[in-house]
Amino acid sequence: METLHHWIDLILHADTFLPKLIIQYQGWIYLILFAIIFCETGLVVTPFLPGDSLLFAAGTIASSQGSLNIYTLLLLIFVAVFAGDNSNYFIGRYIGPKIFNLNLRFVRKDYLIKTHSFYEKYGGRVLVMARFMPIIRTFAPFVAGVGSMGYTRFLSFSVLGNLLWINVCLWAGYLLGTNEFVKTHFTAVTLAIIVVSLMPAMFGALKGFLNRQRS
Repeated sequence: METLHHWIDLILHADTFLPKLIIQYQGWIYLILFAIIFCETGLVVTPFLPGDSLLFAAGTIASSQGSLNIYTLLLLIFVAVFAGDNSNYFIGRYIGPKIFNLNLRFVRKDYLIKTHSFYEKYGGRVLVMARFMPIIRTFAPFVAGVGSMGYTRFLSFSVLGNLLWINVCLWAGYLLGTNEFVKTHFTAVTLAIIVVSLMPAMFGALKGFLNRQRS
């Protein structure tokens, strides 16, 4: 319960949590951000880690406090998500089929199945769309590997989605970082970001539910 509270605090109050980490770890904060984003992207067992909200907060701090450099963040986070996507893809390719056939407590099979159904409907575009959808973006590269999507095709959609996601989240935080409303209502803004990013998945689930009810 304490660990859960810790992660919720990081997600919703990253504007106060990150500065404390910066004071404590100074330049090592870049490595910490790299590790969090890499794990959130590259390991199917850590979809709960913060993504959108963390990048938005990092951009905000880079703008309002100057303790983070926006261009260093852009490069660092791109490397983290590129490495994470590739790790997840090859893990999915080599051991994914075994995981699909096992009932593992730490891997939500329903999320894997939902992500697989997205691939069947939207193809490679899922990698771009999923980058803006928490949880699903963690499973998308893994499922792409399981489905034996060609690596060149995977790479092109992955790089496009990553560039869009990183720039949208970081620059949104950077440009709004000095806005008084954002600084005062950061938690509400973070919640809005999370809700908006989850809306495609929620609409997809609702549509699937309604279709099952009709049939």
